[in-house]
Amino acid sequence: MRTTTFAPTSAFRPEAAAQQRSTDRTEEDERAGRLTLALSALPPSHPDRPSLREQVIEAWLPMAYRLARRYARQGDMVDDLRQTATIGLIKAVDRFDADRGIEFVGFAIPTITGEIKRYFRDRTWFVRAPRRLQEMRLAIGHAQLELGQTLGRSPTVADLAAHLNASEEEILEGLESGYAYRAVSFSMPIGDESGFELGDTLGAQEDGYDLVELNVALPPAMACLTDRERRIIAMRFYGNLTQTAIAEQIGVSQMHISRILAGALVKLRRQLTETG
Repeated sequence: MRTTTFAPTSAFRPEAAAQQRSTDRTEEDERAGRLTLALSALPPSHPDRPSLREQVIEAWLPMAYRLARRYARQGDMVDDLRQTATIGLIKAVDRFDADRGIEFVGFAIPTITGEIKRYFRDRTWFVRAPRRLQEMRLAIGHAQLELGQTLGRSPTVADLAAHLNASEEEILEGLESGYAYRAVSFSMPIGDESGFELGDTLGAQEDGYDLVELNVALPPAMACLTDRERRIIAMRFYGNLTQTAIAEQIGVSQMHISRILAGALVKLRRQLTETG
């Protein structure tokens, strides 16, 4: 019985598929690079500039999305990360100057990743003492141990200041930092038998004031948007639709919706900042 052996084609080889993807990506980046140089060569008042700017942004969107995926973590919404990366891309396109002699990718990547890192920073609450206070606090700790053995008593602020060649104000600031930047549970009891906890003494943030201010400032700011941008903003943030769902209703690609949203948010942020 004869056995027939089939040689695997390139379509079934993972390395061939990866190589093809790499080739396609290189061609896309080269095309995007040519568009970017063409945009940079146009004067700001050229009538073709807005259309070419849109083409440049859309051509570089795959790169922005790749950077967003690198920072994706469990619990993070992909749409939000892509939106943030797109905003960074738009800033990079608008600020890029080819006359400086650097390639767009080398300029855009730090801009996009910086925007993504700000996204995480703004959503992460932590308290960290300044480096100067951290170093002073450590120095005071060592000095307290050394002077305690030398003097046979707990050192005073004046003793610590003379030993560390610092002012008494700096010593007090360093001592206070040990408490000001130390996490304390809101459930910590206060008083002896009062039954109150630390959390009972803290006021609650009233979000209603911010909402009132936003409701007053937002409608005039929305006037800077086009009808299409306002419609997409409403579908995304009031209708809670994903970019994919919006794209299906509008009849364009999801990338196009992402670009429109990013541009509209940049406009709104600028308008609210200027009028705030």
